[in-house]
Amino acid sequence: MILFGSVSFCFTVNVKERSFNLLQISKVNLSIRSMASHIVGYPRMGPKRELKFALESFWDGKSSAEDLQTVAADLRSSIWKQMADAGIKYIPSNTFSYYDQVLDTTTMIGAVPPRYNWNGGEIGFDTYFSMARGNASVPAMEMTKWFDTNYHYIVPELGPEVNFSYASHKAVNEYKEAKALGVDTVPVFVGPVSYLLLSKPAKGVEKTFDLLSLLDKILPIYKEVIAELKAAGATWIQFDEATLVKDLEAHQLQAFTKAYTDLESACSGLNVLVATYFADIPADAFKVLTTLPGVAGYTFDLVRGEKTLDLIKTSFPSGRYLFAGVVDGRNIWANDLAGSLSVLESLEAIVGKDKLVVSTSSSLQHTAVDLVNETKLDDEIKSWLAFAAQKVVEVGALAKALAGQKDEAFFAANAAAQASRKCSPRVTNEAVQKAAAALRGSDHRRATNVSARLDAQQKKLNLPILPTTTIGSFPQTIELRRVRREYKAKKISEEEYVKAIKEEIFKVVQLQEELDIDVLVHGEPERNDMVEYFGEQLSGFAFTANGWVQSYGSRCVKPPIIYGDVGRPKAMTVFWSTMAQEMTKRPMKGMLTGPVTILNWSFVRNDQPRFETCYQIALAIKDEVEDLEKAGITVIQIDEAALREGLPLRKAEHAFYLDWAVHSFRITNVGVQDTTQIHTHMCYSNFNDIIHSIINMDADVITIENSRSDEKLLSVFREGVKYGAGIGPGVYDIHSPRIPSTEEIHDRINKMLAVLETNILWVNPDCGLKTRKYGEVKPALENMVAAAKKLRAALACAK
Repeated sequence: MILFGSVSFCFTVNVKERSFNLLQISKVNLSIRSMASHIVGYPRMGPKRELKFALESFWDGKSSAEDLQTVAADLRSSIWKQMADAGIKYIPSNTFSYYDQVLDTTTMIGAVPPRYNWNGGEIGFDTYFSMARGNASVPAMEMTKWFDTNYHYIVPELGPEVNFSYASHKAVNEYKEAKALGVDTVPVFVGPVSYLLLSKPAKGVEKTFDLLSLLDKILPIYKEVIAELKAAGATWIQFDEATLVKDLEAHQLQAFTKAYTDLESACSGLNVLVATYFADIPADAFKVLTTLPGVAGYTFDLVRGEKTLDLIKTSFPSGRYLFAGVVDGRNIWANDLAGSLSVLESLEAIVGKDKLVVSTSSSLQHTAVDLVNETKLDDEIKSWLAFAAQKVVEVGALAKALAGQKDEAFFAANAAAQASRKCSPRVTNEAVQKAAAALRGSDHRRATNVSARLDAQQKKLNLPILPTTTIGSFPQTIELRRVRREYKAKKISEEEYVKAIKEEIFKVVQLQEELDIDVLVHGEPERNDMVEYFGEQLSGFAFTANGWVQSYGSRCVKPPIIYGDVGRPKAMTVFWSTMAQEMTKRPMKGMLTGPVTILNWSFVRNDQPRFETCYQIALAIKDEVEDLEKAGITVIQIDEAALREGLPLRKAEHAFYLDWAVHSFRITNVGVQDTTQIHTHMCYSNFNDIIHSIINMDADVITIENSRSDEKLLSVFREGVKYGAGIGPGVYDIHSPRIPSTEEIHDRINKMLAVLETNILWVNPDCGLKTRKYGEVKPALENMVAAAKKLRAALACAK
């Protein structure tokens, strides 16, 4: 079976039926499509998560590979049709993925780690999904955050012994697929230098190995792909080199010149576009980028990268295309069309009318798909928004206006919506603003140090050494989701709903007691999502029905929309936490999502600084923490999974962000007693470079992802960082269906004990268990507890 080969015959028939309409659209919109417009990338999941359900059905063995390919091809064709219909000139292809675009690049160049036993040839689903998710025999590859987004990519594992080969023809196949539908696309790739900079040395390879030394080995494969695309008729090709916005060293910048000099002859006859996004591009990187040989144009993020405008105005090279990213690819607010048009007109005077292209600031994969599917949002808030489908229309409208064909009615409606949002009374809460403003002058630290607090907490909790716990959520079954859905639709009464949730909590508590876990959780059966659940109970939030955004693989989240000042009208979790605590004599964690994570995992208002919104959320969580403590909950976990994610991409901006982010966390628990144990959790990011800020959060216990990243976290402590609070580096990867053995977990804990004190070490999984099945969770936790007990016994004997 071929992973990225041609689609099944059944779907080929559908394509032929559709192709006439697309060709007609192309003819009808010929004059419109001459307008210079471009989309960096587009969401893959589908407006109602069609790809998610197709993937999970395939993984569960309920549908075939051909079924999955059919759904995927149908989604791609609908996206291309939508962009053609909107008059977009430069339409991307190869931005679709069955899992992740970086993993797609890994398959393209055949960089499969040996443990997956790939024997060459075109990479199939078995190998591809084993790399992404692991299998019964081997673990998955590391997963980490894509720059400062909530999207996760699969980290390539590279070394000098990797034998690269052209192993996936996906990019060429998708270009041909679009062309057969009458749509000429721009194939998009992760650029070769960024790919290497986003990789890591494989296991057994020296950590100091220079990944850029592999450039000469991967460029021949890029050239093979380029040759096939040229033969197929491609005229443009896009390389995403987003690492250019980071702080790069001189030799890293030189690698871009080397790569594109080497690619120049292969790209002869093609227009090469290099895309950057997510931040301002530094001046030295801008100079390197704009002098790369063989490059016809550049895409810049002019939403998050406002300073880039100054570089463009002073030193943009003549004769090159400027793809101006003025439509926000990261948020869901409607574009200020008048403001964007003014920026574009100023750029037109610099680069020339025929060289300016209207674009998105980044791929639209970070936004929700289509506002048309939102039937429950009120009309006022809906008028303020634009999802991916609407942003495509905005790009087209701006391009038409720039060409002298301005849609006056469309611009007038947009201006009215902008004015409505600015003056709407629902946006402002003066009491909340006043309380948040009062926070800025103080430090907000607990009165005693963490060592004294841990002593007081141990006297109260009486936990064994190497205490065991889980992160929060337990599996969410189909039945549980049905109960929540029916309660929301008012098909069952509140009494029936509470009864069903109580039964689920009891089942989870009973299971944990049977497993002999020390600090319990209630499993969060009442929660749809760790951010949405809280947003629904706070003021200043709005919610979508289908505003799904891909987080990783088939996993999607539905970020709340923070449109106004945030307040807490009433307690949010106390009822369920106290109910759960009454079911057991063991400590039951109160489970909260922290202010920084709520902020970073929401679509945030863009009319005030992010830290002001974060302080408002922190005050709301503070009230909840204090109410939990009053209700008798002695262990409270305030998850800050997204703290690292929000770190700016430029080092010069780190200190300011970390200052207000850490301060926001401390605000939430500054008033609790020494005997109340405050936990926090972080996952799937590189935390080593912010470990001192994590310590400065002053939590009593931190649980943190460790296993999937090959225990990279432990290197911090090997290098001498002293950590006196409780810490639980995850002992197994919950994002894989694989069940770790007792011996494997035992060995992992032993590695932790080599660098961490016994009295501060906790034993826990990497993350919450929501996405797993009970058939995987129970044996994994059994093995985890068994490993902890085995080590306790050994430590007791050693005394």
